[in-house]
Amino acid sequence: MNLTPEILLHGYSIGVFPMAEHRDDPDIFWVDPRKRGLMPLDGFHMSRSLARAMRRSDWRVAINADFLGTVDACADRAETWINAEIRSLYNALFQMGHAHSFELYEGEELVGGLYGVTLGTAFFGESMFSRRTNASKMALGACVDHLQRCGFTLFDTQFLTDHLASLGGIEVSRAEYHKKLAKALTGQASFTELPPASLQSVVQRSTQTS
Repeated sequence: MNLTPEILLHGYSIGVFPMAEHRDDPDIFWVDPRKRGLMPLDGFHMSRSLARAMRRSDWRVAINADFLGTVDACADRAETWINAEIRSLYNALFQMGHAHSFELYEGEELVGGLYGVTLGTAFFGESMFSRRTNASKMALGACVDHLQRCGFTLFDTQFLTDHLASLGGIEVSRAEYHKKLAKALTGQASFTELPPASLQSVVQRSTQTS
């Protein structure tokens, strides 16, 4: 069976996502983890040092300015599950309005960001990258703020890494994830409804609600 953008979206709607063993492997398989990683939209942990770095930063925040550049940056590592077909499929989802990138720029240089897929009020985070110290942390914190302001209710991180756990990520059972997903799919939210906030604004909101 050929994997199409429509089949890919259906997979997300039933709680699975695609991966390849490595960038040169043409085969793609579906994953449905027994334990699922989530980033609570009201639970991002912003340390004092991260907040200080964000306040002082002059990096610019953007969405969808360079989607493929973000995907390629995420794949630019020794081991990656992003092969050519996955890159092409997510670009098709981007063209359909179901995939988005969240980016940080130092001048005109893309220095950090992440990308993911949207359905209903769910955001399925796929991968993130960092070319500067704290860039992925800043991008993630600003993206959480953006999703919350745009009305999203679920941020799926697929797996819980130590890095995500240090930022407030949690792990839930497969059954609990499917319940949360089903609820998120009953609503509607738009990733592009609002422009992204500055890093300084994100910190200000974080300190007001903490």
